[in-house]
Amino acid sequence: MKSLLLSFTLLCFLSFNSNAQSFTLSSSSLQGQFLSLDEFNGFGCSGENQSPQLSWKNAPANTKSFAITMYDPDAPTGSGWWHWLVFDLPADLNSLPKGAGATDGKTLPKGCIQSPTDYGSPGYGGPCPPEGHGDHQYIITVYALDVAQLGLNATTNAAVVGYYLGNHTIAKASIVAYYGR
Repeated sequence: MKSLLLSFTLLCFLSFNSNAQSFTLSSSSLQGQFLSLDEFNGFGCSGENQSPQLSWKNAPANTKSFAITMYDPDAPTGSGWWHWLVFDLPADLNSLPKGAGATDGKTLPKGCIQSPTDYGSPGYGGPCPPEGHGDHQYIITVYALDVAQLGLNATTNAAVVGYYLGNHTIAKASIVAYYGR
């Protein structure tokens, strides 16, 4: 049985901003102990590949945009696996519906950019760890940024996106979920 053990480590961190209420991330798609993260469709998996619903609150007042990533540090690659990178989300946004990470980007606000994941294409790429490899961590993070746009495009690789996020993050909040096949 495909399962997602959500160690709902809603240890949503507040980086850099200790005077405000905690910046938090939650998901109605990820509740309970055993769940499905809508597996990738390919690489031996046959899921619907839908990004989870996400909501965040208490972003710092000086937030000018948001970015969201999903990363698996347990992938047997030596460098983990990027499942989703979306940035230039408007500062007045506080949620995304399930499936917002579709590769065509039509369910995202205008001007948002999804760059290529380690599957080789933009948009959300669901979990698909090797069978019998154990549970993998999936770290979903929303970043509050100090710029309205990162100045990157839809072909920018994950390492460069991560570099820019590191330079413009005011606060971030994460959810850690687990999934194995």
